[in-house]
Amino acid sequence: MNRLDALRGTTPPKPHDARAIAALAANPGCTRRALMDGAGIDKGAAARHLGFPAPFGQSPFAITRGNAFEALVKADGCAELLRMLRELLGLPIAEVAYHDVENVGAHLRHTHTRALIDRAVREEDAGTVYDHPLFTLEIAGHTAYLEPDVVAFQLGGRFHIVEIKSFAVIDGQADPAAAAAAARQAAVYVLALRGLLEELGHDPLRVSHEVVLVCPENFANRPVATLVDVRRQLAVLRRQLARMTDLDRLIDALPDGLTFDLMPDEDGLPSRPVAELADAVRGAAARYAPDCLSTCDLCFFCRDEARQEGASDLLGRHVRDELGGVASVGEALALADGARAPAEGQEEIARLLRGAERLRRECLT
Repeated sequence: MNRLDALRGTTPPKPHDARAIAALAANPGCTRRALMDGAGIDKGAAARHLGFPAPFGQSPFAITRGNAFEALVKADGCAELLRMLRELLGLPIAEVAYHDVENVGAHLRHTHTRALIDRAVREEDAGTVYDHPLFTLEIAGHTAYLEPDVVAFQLGGRFHIVEIKSFAVIDGQADPAAAAAAARQAAVYVLALRGLLEELGHDPLRVSHEVVLVCPENFANRPVATLVDVRRQLAVLRRQLARMTDLDRLIDALPDGLTFDLMPDEDGLPSRPVAELADAVRGAAARYAPDCLSTCDLCFFCRDEARQEGASDLLGRHVRDELGGVASVGEALALADGARAPAEGQEEIARLLRGAERLRRECLT
């Protein structure tokens, strides 16, 4: 842990939230992100100081719309949500009790949540809905506090995480990027609740891998609920969290004395020379992909770095994976036109690139 503290330096650690943890699963191969998140570094502050701020965050209009939609779903003791759960899960309305955990003081919410969940498991004939419970999840030695929208407890002893989002489902289809982000975030809550059940001595698999996603239907404000399977997101998240608990191997590969310290002044503003910080950040290998533009605060810095290097990462993960060990666009072009002999292990991709180049020339002529 001292080595992670040294990476962060005098900058206070930034606590993780569900969105940040979910974003870990979006690019699990990025060493730079794993180290900075493991050390609790504020990547947004680093990006702003480097001159590459990421325009993350919802507009006030979107926040207001989201809050209004959530209030609609939860009105009258979650009456509208219970209607959807009855149709989706076969949840009998008469058997449901509603608990608003948010009404308890913040310092008691986690303890109160544990007690309520424990009681719900032991009293299997009770169907319960918990509004804004508070879970914890260990991230590289730091405790993250997580607040899902709702946890629904169905008859039969199965918990379901309910995630309420304000993006629309039009003709049964949602925006793929928004739906994927919601699934990753819900997977974080599933993992946290499973961890809580395990701590309490209960079977963690009581928490379903199917989460309930509630969104507005079409262009109206009427909510619709669908089941989303998050097993794949859970698997990626577990691997990444395990990787973050074993960061010594990644730290050993860093240059001696490297630190991402922003050196905040008396007003909390970064004072470290920008060029020096940029060199430090480049000391940890990144794995940029266009998807990073919607998930990581350092996305514009890493994109600029990839552009300068001509990295194949700029073309997207599918192209990067297809190219295998070919790291740059220039290298791929040189292999395609025969200007460069393939290195060991590049023979197959070189053959494919030359075939593609031959077809391109035939089409042009």
